[in-house]
Amino acid sequence: MRISQISERTGIPARLLRYYEEQGLLAPARNASGYRDYDDRDVEVARRVRLLLDAGLSTATIRTVAPCLIERAGRLAPLCAEIIDDLKREQARIEASIMTLAASRDAIGAVIAAGQDTARRQRP
Repeated sequence: MRISQISERTGIPARLLRYYEEQGLLAPARNASGYRDYDDRDVEVARRVRLLLDAGLSTATIRTVAPCLIERAGRLAPLCAEIIDDLKREQARIEASIMTLAASRDAIGAVIAAGQDTARRQRP
C-alpha cells in the first residue's frame, strides 16, 4: 500500500511516517521504482510507535523496546525481561516531569490568583 493509504488507515500523517522510517522505527519495503510499499504489519508497527510516543517514550527508547513488545489481549506486553528496567526508567522520568509540570501549574495559578485579588481591590 502507498504512504497515503497507511496514513489514512492509521491517522498518522505521511510526514510522521517518513520520520518513523528515518528514526529506524518503521521499515517498509520498496517497489521496483523505489516507492515505499507498506503492508499490514507496517500498519501495526506504525500504530504501536504512535502509542509509545503518545506514552512519552523517546524514539531512541522505542527503537530499543519495540522489538521486545507483543500485543496480548489488546495491550502491549514485554517479551524480553531486560526491557522492563528500561521502561521503569522511562516511567520514573515521566513521573518527574509530571511533578515539575504540576509545580509550574501551581506557581502560575498563584500568580493568577494574586492578580485577581489585586484587580478586585483596585475596582471602585
